[in-house]
Amino acid sequence: MNLVACLIDRFFFPLDPVRVGQQFSCVRILFTTLFFASLAGSTPAADMGRSVVQVLVYSQTPIWDAPWRNNPVAGSSGTGFVIDGDRVMTNAHVVSWAKQIVLRRFQDPRPWLARVEYISHECDLAVLKVDTPGFFDGLKPLPLGGLPKVQSTVVTCGYPAGGEQISYTRGVVSRIEMQNYVHIGNRAFLSVQTDAAINPGNSGGPVFQGDEVVGVAFMGTPGLENTGFFIPTEVINHFLEDVSDGKYDGFPKVGVRIISLQNPAYRRYLGLPETGDGARIDSLADYTEKAGLLKKDDVILAVGEHAVGSDGTILLEGNRVYCTTAFQVPQKGEKLKLKIWRDNKEVDVAVPMEVRDDDINIGNLYDAPPRYFVFAGLVFTPLTLDYVKTFGRNWRGVANSEMIYELYYRRNETPAKVRKEPVVLATTLAHPVNADMRLASRVMIDTINGKRIETLEDVIAAFEENTKPQHMIQFISGTVECLDNTRAELANPEILSTYGIQTDRRL
Repeated sequence: MNLVACLIDRFFFPLDPVRVGQQFSCVRILFTTLFFASLAGSTPAADMGRSVVQVLVYSQTPIWDAPWRNNPVAGSSGTGFVIDGDRVMTNAHVVSWAKQIVLRRFQDPRPWLARVEYISHECDLAVLKVDTPGFFDGLKPLPLGGLPKVQSTVVTCGYPAGGEQISYTRGVVSRIEMQNYVHIGNRAFLSVQTDAAINPGNSGGPVFQGDEVVGVAFMGTPGLENTGFFIPTEVINHFLEDVSDGKYDGFPKVGVRIISLQNPAYRRYLGLPETGDGARIDSLADYTEKAGLLKKDDVILAVGEHAVGSDGTILLEGNRVYCTTAFQVPQKGEKLKLKIWRDNKEVDVAVPMEVRDDDINIGNLYDAPPRYFVFAGLVFTPLTLDYVKTFGRNWRGVANSEMIYELYYRRNETPAKVRKEPVVLATTLAHPVNADMRLASRVMIDTINGKRIETLEDVIAAFEENTKPQHMIQFISGTVECLDNTRAELANPEILSTYGIQTDRRL
């Protein structure tokens, strides 16, 4: 301290402070204090940055409305960091659809091949393994910390696009809340907002606070400056605990829709004080309703140890966040303890938690190529969010109302009529056998040869089992089209060859 202070005196304060006034001495003390504060704040992140790696990815995505084809292979980059067990953590979106993953260590020009060991597209996290010996030599696993405080300082670390050298950016935690994760599109998890720069290439990199990792950088907000988000360790630890048994199960779901209960009259109707805790269950998924543990109009008073406010929030380490944060704590097979208000009394309920995939098609899909079946030039594929997004940026306005209703609303309004896998006619490959069809694409299938279409397998069975002279196809709009059975069967190989389709199906 004395040596550095003397150097500061020598180069920045050559005059005697006494002769220039007491204020000059105050400036000297302030400068020295800030100098050491800067060193103390930057050293841990700089040292830990040696365990941060660049992730280079070569990936190939499918074409969802021509599902037998793929887009060209494209290159991208992200960031990762070393964790316990000789593993590298990064974002799922960094390595999705990867054909090849190459890692580069800090100040090391050598490329190292890696592979995905575990991946969670819902919480946007992945764990990579490097099979070549020597990669982890000299690299320390980075320890995970807790949830940072709002207004505290964090440092993002990574390899933003446009540079080969590691980058550090300091920022302040500005908000902690549930946030829709862009990668999956239809699931919300706890996230932390910061004004530290998070640019393309930073994704998957650690966010430091002191000598611990408090999050994984994963997204920015287009159109907003100095706004980025990182995944907190609450979500990271859930993912790592999940995969500790050698497989990824996912985040279980309760299957309830919770709304605020702040209307004094409604609270009195349910036997509750006009003001106080508790949010109401407005609707239940069919599997939750059949289980019988929870009912519509139950009031959730507490989730685990967290009291639920009348607006549906809980207090998590000083932050008001939506109560579904606490719903995401249990692992598959564990029980979620709830305190509810029913029939004018408190009831304790333990809900078994299971992973559900009933909403998989309304989120973005990854790593499994789309299913399809081609018959007589008609290309059938499941109705998914990825398919309707091929209509363009204004896909909600372009897609017909039947598709949007089936995809998003039927499961809530008429659950008994929900199809397990709605199927659409994605496109029609022109050929004389289908030349007279009025509907060529972008329509949903209702029945084929009188068989209600619940899955893609139903489409195949309906055509293959039909012995009548014609195939009758009824669309959800009520329109009916017809194909000649014999001509369609004979034309199929020719159509596949003409359009370069190697096989008529992928299931």
